[in-house]
Amino acid sequence: MANCRRINQALVGVLAAALLSTPLTASADPEPQDPDYTPVTFDLPAPSGRYDLGTTELHLVDQDRADSTAPSGKRELMVSVWYPAAGIGGNGPVAKYMPPKTAAYVGRQWSEAFWLPGTVLDFANTDTHAQVGVPVRSGKHPVVLFSPGYPFSRFLNTQQAEDLASRGYIVVTMDHTGETPVQFPDGRFVPGHNPDEPPTAELIHDVVDTRTADARFVLNQLEQVDAGRNPDAEQRELPRGLRNGLDLRRTGMFGYSLGGYTAANTMLQDRRVQAGANLDGTLSDSKDDKLVGEVARKGLKRPFLLFGSDTSQRLDPKAPYYDASWAAFWKSQQGWKLNLQLKGSEHFAFCDFRFVFDQLFHHVYGEDELIPIAVGKLVGKGDEGQAVTAQRDYLAAFFDQFLRGRPQSLLRKESGKFPAVGFVR
Repeated sequence: MANCRRINQALVGVLAAALLSTPLTASADPEPQDPDYTPVTFDLPAPSGRYDLGTTELHLVDQDRADSTAPSGKRELMVSVWYPAAGIGGNGPVAKYMPPKTAAYVGRQWSEAFWLPGTVLDFANTDTHAQVGVPVRSGKHPVVLFSPGYPFSRFLNTQQAEDLASRGYIVVTMDHTGETPVQFPDGRFVPGHNPDEPPTAELIHDVVDTRTADARFVLNQLEQVDAGRNPDAEQRELPRGLRNGLDLRRTGMFGYSLGGYTAANTMLQDRRVQAGANLDGTLSDSKDDKLVGEVARKGLKRPFLLFGSDTSQRLDPKAPYYDASWAAFWKSQQGWKLNLQLKGSEHFAFCDFRFVFDQLFHHVYGEDELIPIAVGKLVGKGDEGQAVTAQRDYLAAFFDQFLRGRPQSLLRKESGKFPAVGFVR
């Protein structure tokens, strides 16, 4: 009974936080080695592509935007670059899931959310499938940007970035400093947003504007790399082959939750992004039908994919989870469009928590019979492997069709391979 009560308490806390979009508390300067917490690592699903993986990070400073809180006085960002690695020519260390201070901050948030005294998700010692700094596979690779959920770390969709990179894409994941938690190379840590109340429409509007400016700036910096320059603030060595590996003529973008809104808004403002995808994110500044975002009202003239859960983003006004912004975008969209529903899923199904929650609960509670119920309420019902594979395959099919010019039958009609994925019209 004690386990039952703890799981139910955990669900109340985390679901309230999720529904209100209110992040949970954690110290501004977390201690990476906290003796009061037992660390719990987890396994990421293996990438499905044929290429080995490499990764590196870039510290970027935007000289055109002021930020009085940064030592430079300018807007500073951290991004990760995930790429297909050369088969020979390097053997770097395995990349960890998160840097220590970001890991401690995020891990403590979710430990407190689940009411798990003495246990913390150990993101700092969880291995990814990529090696740090190894050479990039030869050839030109399409580029895909990623923007995370509000106010999530860029690392919480690592499995999707790894999978696309294993299929031959260069994926650039962004933190949005001051909103998402971020650690810089000098050890400086900037915590994420932690409001006492749900974000207002004005805040969301400002956040999306800032994120969009971040994405456009990152594209500018990738052009610098392509031109043979190193934009990293510390001038750390770039992986061999990165300059010659970027095909910026084929650039896409996707995002989770508010990152999906960011992807659409970036496409509205910047034609360099040729195709975009939204993973379960509203396109509105608030739930007020009159405050749908500009991109939802205007639509785009380039391809865009909507991929939603059961609990949001429905097109039918009579449906219990109708989202006016998706309906408005569907009506105004002039380019190719597709709206997919991952049946039985919840919002967290579209980030790495889709598999992390199950592993965490089993570590703490063993084989408690309530675990599947708890996990189902957090990420949804159905087979975990199928849900992850479906997201990966549809996302890759979308970018293969519109960045590589390879028509995909998966995008034409519902597939028997993925019975949980429905086409919504």
